[in-house]
Amino acid sequence: MLAPMKNYSRIFVFSFIVAAAFSSLRMEAAEQEGSANHDHHGSTVKENQDPTPAFHKHFKDAKHWAKSFEDPERDKWQKPDEVIKLLGIKAGTVVADLGAGTGYFSIRMAKAHPEAKIIGADIEPDMVAYLEQQAQERKLTNLSAYKIDAAKPELPAKAGLALMVDTFHHIDNRVDYLKNLAPSLAPKGQVALIDFTKASPIGPPAKHRIEPEEVIAQFKAAGYDLQKRFDDLPNQYFLLFQKHE
Repeated sequence: MLAPMKNYSRIFVFSFIVAAAFSSLRMEAAEQEGSANHDHHGSTVKENQDPTPAFHKHFKDAKHWAKSFEDPERDKWQKPDEVIKLLGIKAGTVVADLGAGTGYFSIRMAKAHPEAKIIGADIEPDMVAYLEQQAQERKLTNLSAYKIDAAKPELPAKAGLALMVDTFHHIDNRVDYLKNLAPSLAPKGQVALIDFTKASPIGPPAKHRIEPEEVIAQFKAAGYDLQKRFDDLPNQYFLLFQKHE
């Protein structure tokens, strides 16, 4: 009788090991699923609904990123002065630069339109601190830096114009994001969006580049109308929207 008992013991131990391994795999899968439901800043977000997935990337070291963001070579294809002219910023307008980074556009808009109020908004605290310092050093009293939420972009003042340059492809659940932005826009508030084309020699990985027609569809679903399309940039599309009233 001892021999069969040994066999039963072996079977029991083997079954216990298999069950423990299966449980471990289930826990690992649950952890991965939980991680997938958080953005790269730790905020809980619902499952992404965008046809083109967002490109998640950290931009914590502002001084490091300033070397590439503020590279004079960028001016050749970004054409910031031309873009700002096309925006048609009027005196007294509140302009929110969403994803302002080191202030490539925020600083230029503040200089070009001292009578306007420029809000450089970013989700990275280090970028916000860097831009605050830049505004102080350059004595740009019409420029302020503001930390914004990655999913709910609530602004400190209602903006007549929001500018997003090379930012939209970083955003999850873009229709919800745009809906959340709408209350922070003034009546007939506009959103100018610039992002990389599929054919651009620079920009995010190809799978994260959003076709302009997809952008237009997402804005429409969020309650915005396309007003203008500009073809002035070699590597990017440039779209201007206005929210429904």
